[in-house]
Amino acid sequence: MEKRLKILFSVSVVILIIASVFIFSSIYSTPDPAYEEDKLIVAASIIPQKEFIEKIGKEKVHVVIMVPSGADPHTYEIEPRTLQQVSQAPLYFEVGSGVEFESNYMDKIKSVNPDMKVINSSKGLDFIPNPEGLDGDHDHIHAENEADPHVWTSPRNVKVMVENIYQELIKADPENKEFYQKNKDEYISELEELDQKIIQEISTKENKILVYHPAWGYFARDYGLQQIAIEKGGKEPTPQSIANVIEQSKKNNIKIIFVSPQFSRENADFIAEELDAEVVLIDPLAPDYLKNMLIVLEAFKKS
Repeated sequence: MEKRLKILFSVSVVILIIASVFIFSSIYSTPDPAYEEDKLIVAASIIPQKEFIEKIGKEKVHVVIMVPSGADPHTYEIEPRTLQQVSQAPLYFEVGSGVEFESNYMDKIKSVNPDMKVINSSKGLDFIPNPEGLDGDHDHIHAENEADPHVWTSPRNVKVMVENIYQELIKADPENKEFYQKNKDEYISELEELDQKIIQEISTKENKILVYHPAWGYFARDYGLQQIAIEKGGKEPTPQSIANVIEQSKKNNIKIIFVSPQFSRENADFIAEELDAEVVLIDPLAPDYLKNMLIVLEAFKKS
């Protein structure tokens, strides 16, 4: 009898251990969607690209973004965890316009995944000069290392970027070409509606907008605005440049200063006080691109 009890006890202990292991693994081993076999894993640099890719690929893609929400691509330092994720991606969609993060880290990203195909999303775009040290109008350029990197801030540029993304997705996954094409065409239509709405609601009178960081050059070019920047080239403005901005803003009766959340607003607040102007937050790197651009449109309409 005692022997039977010992056997029963031993069996109970084994069952309890197996059950505990099963429960523990169920709780702590939830599969990461980045490694699901039925999704195409693709990587990209900045948050707005996530919508561009997902609008085409929908449930068939998993997008790994390198520069997280709230971070500045000019200064962001890559994390080991993100490098591990990108090592699984067969495709990388770089912005391709000279974004500082890509200049700093693409070699390192390629080294962890030598077989990954890197696609330039900006192929075919007409670049404008990097605003560092520049004022006024300049001829268009085509050299990426001299370009204003913020190409995605114009919906017209995004249409080209989306077409570039689509062409690579159908190469990687030709069986789902019709699915990708239908989704791409729908998104292009949404971008065209946004483009028309901006044309209708923003006057093309060469209105001047005062921004802290010069992220809106392509938007300004495409919709008849002129961007005046407080900060250039990632450097804090000098007292002389601040004085120049104040003088220029007074001449143009500017009453709104646009600030990106990735940058300090201290200098913008000082200038706003001098001009009796309002500081308005707009984010060139916000998620939900279409929705964010409508917010930006409403802000610029007040300028």
